[in-house]
Amino acid sequence: MNRFLTIVLLLISFSLSAQDTLIMMHYNLLNYGNDYGGCDQSTNYLGDKDEYLKTIIPYINPDILTVNEIDCSSTIADRLLDNTLNVNGISHFQRAEQTCYSTPWIGNMLYYNSTKLGLHSQDVVTTNIRDINLYKLYYNSSDLPVTNDTAFIICICTHLKAGSYPENLVERADETSRLMNYLDDIGIADNYIFSGDFNTRSSSEESFQNLVNHSNPDIRFYDPINQLGTWHDNSSYKNIHTQSTHTSTNGCPSSGGLDDRYDFILISDNIKTGIDNVEYLDDSYQAIGQDGEHFNGALNSSPANTSVPADVLEALYRMSDHLPIVINLKVDKTLSIEEIQKDNFADISFTNPVNRNLSFSIKFKTKPENFKVEVISLLGKQIYSQNFNTSGINFKNTISLNNLKKGFYFLRISDGNRRCLVKKFVKY
Repeated sequence: MNRFLTIVLLLISFSLSAQDTLIMMHYNLLNYGNDYGGCDQSTNYLGDKDEYLKTIIPYINPDILTVNEIDCSSTIADRLLDNTLNVNGISHFQRAEQTCYSTPWIGNMLYYNSTKLGLHSQDVVTTNIRDINLYKLYYNSSDLPVTNDTAFIICICTHLKAGSYPENLVERADETSRLMNYLDDIGIADNYIFSGDFNTRSSSEESFQNLVNHSNPDIRFYDPINQLGTWHDNSSYKNIHTQSTHTSTNGCPSSGGLDDRYDFILISDNIKTGIDNVEYLDDSYQAIGQDGEHFNGALNSSPANTSVPADVLEALYRMSDHLPIVINLKVDKTLSIEEIQKDNFADISFTNPVNRNLSFSIKFKTKPENFKVEVISLLGKQIYSQNFNTSGINFKNTISLNNLKKGFYFLRISDGNRRCLVKKFVKY
């Protein structure tokens, strides 16, 4: 059998859909393993917190878990892994490496289901307050050893500066500005998910505007539920408030009642549109335990909160003064002729598989002002990029790929209105 026919048969054999749903959860753990302020082993006993988590986590069953307020020690990070995740016959959870460069006593962490995901790499953006951690996960599909083809998710986790004083707002703005500068330097639209305790009271705050209104749309974040506004002490947002679950305190949890939306999971445009194999599932965003009936009240006060089972509700109340946030993600790693097609692209034809030259022709529905053609590796590295103009709706061109290694690549064509078409091809 010749090599060309072998490649074609491989393309056909892997044209079946590789789909999955991932559950992502974010949770502020309220000084897990860290004695700070009024939170010590008499008011925030670690053994009890383990038991609460062993009730909450199986109820949600996350594949990705990002957390705030975990002690900066490998002993505590491993304790959460071994005492609350890998229990009762479960052994598939793994964790990222811990960093605490900005603050040496408390930080963030990521845990993941290793039967579905692997940790590709991680990085950190340091600030004056706490680290902003970036974890790049890859989807561990069954055909990965054969195709070397996967989907990536970059989970970013932060715990921004608390407080409502002007200097606190300035510090939060500096933290998110550092992150966005980091992403802007990379300059790649990607499957970014940003989770954390943002401590913001309004979407008009500069720290939040840095995220959702950034000048570079490739790295801009979006609220999956599009509930922007002034969240603090505003009953219009009583269904999405995440802090505080308490109206009284033993010295550790905050006691203001549910009146703030501090905890978030934001998504990039790639996740929003599903353009790069991972897509947010509509209506999956929720604050676990939030029933919309306890504005300025305790989570477990009257009227009865029946949004979760009674034992989960009690565990949520006692575990933290924050509620966990959950979203569902669809992974669609279909290896097919057509990957993504949006709006202005009527038709495209191109050579596939490719040996030396990639020839393609595009038919637009309406003449674009300009458009860009890129070749991108599976790791997201830009191999080729060129801007073009056309006098009509038809365009043809040939790209030399002589120096390109064998493997799978993406051909991405985008116009000035952020309408985009993505095709997958193989170089042999």
